[in-house]
Amino acid sequence: MRPFTRRVRSLQRYRQVASVLARHGFGGALEYLSVHRRLSLGKEELRIPAEPLESPAQHLRAAMEELGPTFIKLGQILSTRSDLLPDPFIEELRKLQDNACAEPWETMRPLIEAELGRPLEEAFREFNPDPIGAASLSQVYAATLHDGTPVAVKIQRPNLREVVELDLEILHDLAHLAQRTQLGELYDPETVAEDFAFTLLSELDYRREMRNAEQFRRNFADVPEVHIPQFYPEYCTERLLVMERLEGVKVDDVDALCAAGHDTRAIALNASRLIIQEVLEDGFFHADPHPGNYLILRDGRIGVLDFGMVGVLNEDDRLNLTRLYVAIVRLDTHGILNVFARMGAFTRFTDRQKLARAAERVLNKYRGRTLKESQFTEFWADLTELCRHYHLRLPSNLWLVGKTLVMLEGIGRQLDPDYDLFAVSRPFVRQLSKTAWLPAPSMQEVVEQVDTWRYLMREMPAMLMQWLQSVERGKVPVEAQIGATQETLDRLDAMITRLSLSMLVAAFIVGLALLLPATRDIPYGATLTIIGFVGATVLGVWLLISILKKRH
Repeated sequence: MRPFTRRVRSLQRYRQVASVLARHGFGGALEYLSVHRRLSLGKEELRIPAEPLESPAQHLRAAMEELGPTFIKLGQILSTRSDLLPDPFIEELRKLQDNACAEPWETMRPLIEAELGRPLEEAFREFNPDPIGAASLSQVYAATLHDGTPVAVKIQRPNLREVVELDLEILHDLAHLAQRTQLGELYDPETVAEDFAFTLLSELDYRREMRNAEQFRRNFADVPEVHIPQFYPEYCTERLLVMERLEGVKVDDVDALCAAGHDTRAIALNASRLIIQEVLEDGFFHADPHPGNYLILRDGRIGVLDFGMVGVLNEDDRLNLTRLYVAIVRLDTHGILNVFARMGAFTRFTDRQKLARAAERVLNKYRGRTLKESQFTEFWADLTELCRHYHLRLPSNLWLVGKTLVMLEGIGRQLDPDYDLFAVSRPFVRQLSKTAWLPAPSMQEVVEQVDTWRYLMREMPAMLMQWLQSVERGKVPVEAQIGATQETLDRLDAMITRLSLSMLVAAFIVGLALLLPATRDIPYGATLTIIGFVGATVLGVWLLISILKKRH
């Protein structure tokens, strides 16, 4: 139970959020969610005339800017979720700038010294009190260590975590209210709110950001074209970061790059390899990929900044992306839909037949084009429209990947008119495809799979018996009327027995198939495996004959 004062402050902030949203024309949505009842407000208090802006999308952006850092970050993340919002809202939310008025030095200096545990003069030879950057969550200062190393000092704004946690509680409550509506069934707002809360709270822990940077440094240790700044852990805390200060030109400032004598085509190629390696090879990628986070240093290397937001892709995610790439290149409608199925994207609102026809119409637009003529940005927009219209629910990290690749293609074409994202990514896809279609399980994977099947076979009889007893007591919610007669239970028992035997036969076959690659170098290993296959086949034939004889 929260303390009373915390609940009062939360209620006050909740009313402030409701007031701002109502003033920007979203009072009807709040009334639909019955927010006025929670806040003891009259409906008329949510029906305030909207301020004179051109569109609801502009009102949403203005409201989020007014509500502060939590909502600014929410807007930036929603700008990547084209499946949730129409294009005008996406375009408007992309304009959200994560900058703010700087806090006075008199406020920030005590915070820095408190985190350091000592006066500034003991830690730094020089410290410029004028910030070089002021965002909604932090401010950044230029300083110099006693050994002459130029560093950037990033300090969190005062009382930020308390404000963010209150706002997240409000967002969770709004998501919970929306979950019970038809929109909740379509878009699962509670999951969106939980993902956002995890992302934002992770970004507030600067030690996690330092660990992310260390992971990127390990991943790119053998890539000389990429530079990850050095962090100084002896100075770093949950709210303070001290890192190497990078100076260079933003990756999308083509005129400045040309003036500095850089080869923009080489930069486009190196930036592409960087991001595609992050996504397809490492499965650990920069999830805030705006051009300001990529600097071209004097020697032409790409310096990467701001590791607070990262995306993680497991092996299945990366294989599915590879399959999707191949299906797109082949303009294979069924291949694309099969990848969606693997991702668990279909919902009960998805009409697969209509989706297949719509996907075929989209792909027909690209037939006859070369890959170079087919822009990823255009295809991603079409894919997004399909997801939104047919209620597909792709994993949230895939939307971050899409945003990253769209940004990459936009910058690549600025730097090189002949840029081709598909051509650059092809070597990475080809390598990953070998894993996708020619899997070579390691011994550890084989052991894990066999152990899983061993556990399943050991526990299945007890589980089935428990389920049968529940059916007999009438405590299992099934969408059929089952009579509790002995004849019915006997027939049900026979059905489940055959089902369990079928699963056991399948388990033997799968387990033996997984063991086969690992037994090639074991004396008589292949022979024993083949004998096992024969035994499983005989058992399967016997089961089939018994089913045909019974004909229950």
